[in-house]
Amino acid sequence: MFAAFTKALQQLSDPRLRGIVWRGVLVALSVFVGLFILVNWSLSGFGPDDVGLPATIGEPVAWTFRLLVDILGGLAVLVLTWLLFPAVATAVMGLFLDDAADAIEQRDYPALPAARRQPMLEAFAVAARFLALSILLNLIALPVYLLLPAVNLVLFYFLNGYLISREYFDMVAIRRVDKAEIVSMRRAYRGRLLGFGAVIAFLMTVPLVNLFVPVFATATMVHLFQGLRRKGIPA
Repeated sequence: MFAAFTKALQQLSDPRLRGIVWRGVLVALSVFVGLFILVNWSLSGFGPDDVGLPATIGEPVAWTFRLLVDILGGLAVLVLTWLLFPAVATAVMGLFLDDAADAIEQRDYPALPAARRQPMLEAFAVAARFLALSILLNLIALPVYLLLPAVNLVLFYFLNGYLISREYFDMVAIRRVDKAEIVSMRRAYRGRLLGFGAVIAFLMTVPLVNLFVPVFATATMVHLFQGLRRKGIPA
């Protein structure tokens, strides 16, 4: 797995992939900004004036309370955007994965036959299903994220690492093998795939670095998949 990460990192500066890398950065940045706006809009219906304050409270106290609610609301927008970015970025990247995977395979695996390209409607369906599942599971885990320090980080990276590893593996593998083989490979190498997912989930929470992660994750998974495919499925 380390070799796959190393190859992918080296390819980010490859002139032949530069256009795809920057397109991936633009997509990731658009996702982050769009997600921030959406979350901010979703929470904008609740403000300081929505909380009934006793009439006996003086204006200085009321003003302080309103300021506190505004600050907490801003923090909530940032936290929710940070929590949802890995899932949303992964889902959106699925719509552009073929071009990135093709460029990497043509450079490093030129002997491979042409890959199966995923129809756009199918890609949308897969992305929507993954996004819905990711948001649902993260919302279920939200109380743990908020109330249990340390445990929240472990759960966040484990949960999103699993989801991300499964999605990237399936998106790359479906171009080369059938669904039955995908399931067999996923079971045989679940530890390595989870390790991949945990690393990617962590990188997606690092500001600025996370903008490069969707393309980096795609490149890594292409190399990881080809390596696992050569090894075969253990008996």
